[in-house]
Order: sequence, then C-alpha cells, then structure tokens
Amino acid sequence: MAKPQPAGIDLKHYDVVVKPVITEKSTLVSEFNQVVFKVAKDSSKPEIKAAVEALFNVRVLAVNTMVQKGKNKRWRGKPYTRSDEKKAVVTLAEGDRIDVTTGI
Repeated sequence: MAKPQPAGIDLKHYDVVVKPVITEKSTLVSEFNQVVFKVAKDSSKPEIKAAVEALFNVRVLAVNTMVQKGKNKRWRGKPYTRSDEKKAVVTLAEGDRIDVTTGI
C-alpha cells in the first residue's frame, strides 16, 4: 500500500526533480543558500519552483537553469554522444535549508 501524499504534493513533482547534484562546486554554493538539482529536460522554471517547494517544504526565491551538452565519447572504437542534462540552481529563502543526503 502506498504512503498517503500530503495535499500539496503532486506525483508530477517527482518527475520534475530527478536528483540532487553533489559535487565540490555545488557544496560551495550551499553557503549562499543554494541547492543544485538535475531536472527533467522539458521542465520550466515555474514547474521546478513548485516541485521544490512542495517536496521539501521550503520557500524558493529564484531558479536558474542550464543545459549541459552531452560529451562526445568513444567506446570500443565507435563514437557516441552522451545525453544532454538540465540542471537547476535553486536559491532558497533565508532560514530554509535542504539536506540532500536524506532524500525525498
């Protein structure tokens, strides 16, 4: 049996936010109350804002997005291209925090 969802959480929110990005640079921006997420390629800034606010119960001030183009690689001598990824840098309100190590 599935867990009952709170009223503000829609199942679509879980499709928008794919996973948090945990790198050295993303931990440095956490000093400025920002969190980095990988998001769905077709998601917009208002959708990302609504998803983060609903899933983590925080207030979002701004959302900046970027598309990381896939690298050209070779495997067994044959070239291929990795998929593009979309990232979102979410700025949180003062006093709000997200612990990305605990999960959703």
